[in-house]
Amino acid sequence: MGKKKYSNGMSWETESFLASLISVSDATVSVYRRDVNAFISWSKETDIFEPEDVTRRHLRYYLAWLQENNYARRTIARKTSALRRYFKWAQQSGVTSTDPCIEIQATLGEGRLPRVLKQQEIKVFLDSPRASIVDDDGPRRLRDDAVLELLYGSGLRVSELCSLTLKSFDFRKNLVRVLGKGEKERLVPLSEKSVTAINAWVSKGRSELLMGFQDHGFLFVNLRGKPLTPRDLRRLIDRRAPAPTNPHAFRHTYATHLLDGGADLREVQELLGHADLGSTQIYTHVSKERLKKVHKETHPRA
Repeated sequence: MGKKKYSNGMSWETESFLASLISVSDATVSVYRRDVNAFISWSKETDIFEPEDVTRRHLRYYLAWLQENNYARRTIARKTSALRRYFKWAQQSGVTSTDPCIEIQATLGEGRLPRVLKQQEIKVFLDSPRASIVDDDGPRRLRDDAVLELLYGSGLRVSELCSLTLKSFDFRKNLVRVLGKGEKERLVPLSEKSVTAINAWVSKGRSELLMGFQDHGFLFVNLRGKPLTPRDLRRLIDRRAPAPTNPHAFRHTYATHLLDGGADLREVQELLGHADLGSTQIYTHVSKERLKKVHKETHPRA
């Protein structure tokens, strides 16, 4: 018998998937149910309503989101395993036409260090955008420049950046008040280039994108005059990126570059808004690996 033809109206069919797990315990089935449903909930929040629409990039975003929200590596590995099994079943059962996990199985494992942007990538993002971006209309370019400077210059989470309002900033002291996880507030320093880019956006671009719409007070807006969403921000980065890049890579790069420059680990913890120092310590490993690489590539006796 051939596979069922995929229909755009087909659901995730999680109950059918769980019923197929005949070789595992009830407790394991409950874990699979929880992990798969958690991914489905996340997907719907990012406007993905069908399993067929899930791509390799979406899975990478989800795993980065788990890491950003301080899930333990073992938990992320377990959730990854659940998704591998679900999408393998989904393809075999005709629920999806492809398995988005196949091409990235080798890189989804436990212990993967956060990706840090290379200097050339940062240059393309912040200083010398690709040719297709250079002729962007004024407001959009000003907004995107301010977003990227703030991501790299202050290491904000995507959700934190999207929730910023005009009242979040103290430009006399070059600080931004950020509402982080657990509704905890923290003050984060602004780089000079961030301040310049934000002021240019507010004074020249923001009012134009808001033209005809009510001012809701959020700092960043999309092309429809609405508050910028995490999905909008991912599209912004995809458009400016010299290579596929997760938004959280800016935060990883910010933290790693601070440690490379001699910042104290607890200071970095406070800047990132981590409740647990252990969440920050991974960047010490990233920093050490980067320094080893630099030594190996540049020292004549390395």
